[in-house]
Amino acid sequence: MEKGKTKKRKTFTRRDFIKGFSGGAIGAAVVPKLLAQDVVSLQTEKGEIPLYSKKQITLTVNEKKFPLIVEPRETLLHVLRERLNLTGTKKTCARGECGGCTVLLDGNPVYSCMYLAIRADGKKITTIEGLATKEKLHPVQKAFIQKDAYQCGFCTPGFIISSVALLNKNQIPNLEEIKNGLSGNICRCGNYFKIYDAVSAASKGTRRP
Repeated sequence: MEKGKTKKRKTFTRRDFIKGFSGGAIGAAVVPKLLAQDVVSLQTEKGEIPLYSKKQITLTVNEKKFPLIVEPRETLLHVLRERLNLTGTKKTCARGECGGCTVLLDGNPVYSCMYLAIRADGKKITTIEGLATKEKLHPVQKAFIQKDAYQCGFCTPGFIISSVALLNKNQIPNLEEIKNGLSGNICRCGNYFKIYDAVSAASKGTRRP
């Protein structure tokens, strides 16, 4: 053997072992046992996540309580529209990109198409239907009408809800703050400047003394 060179040691792997026995009677008896051991080693311990097909929950929507039995897969958007008939919340992209389905959840704007109904159990939900009081529109709704801040109107409920969430936290937002507050909503008609103008005008009607 030449200097500087080391002889490679041939290793006998588990794969070689299985190949060597897979064709004979011994292999037929040994290999299944080895594979069964692998399956056992891959099994995880029982987790703490509860498994159920349906669950009883109570949604508080626009200050009214609704006891419901829902499936784990049902989104808040689906329950609002199909179960409670609150169709003001729009189903547009259905993948958390456009904001048309935005509702307030404990005062925070969320995409209801991405939020499971089970997670909303016991939380306070406000939809576009819950903003007006009797015959009186919310200042944001009124401003959207006065400033012509809509065209097709499909995105309008989501924009109004996001605007309300913004003004509840910041009564006097500047233009950049308005843009940032509405950045999760898309207007396919491109009516952004009138929307921003409406939010600015609405801020005057929502300021507390």
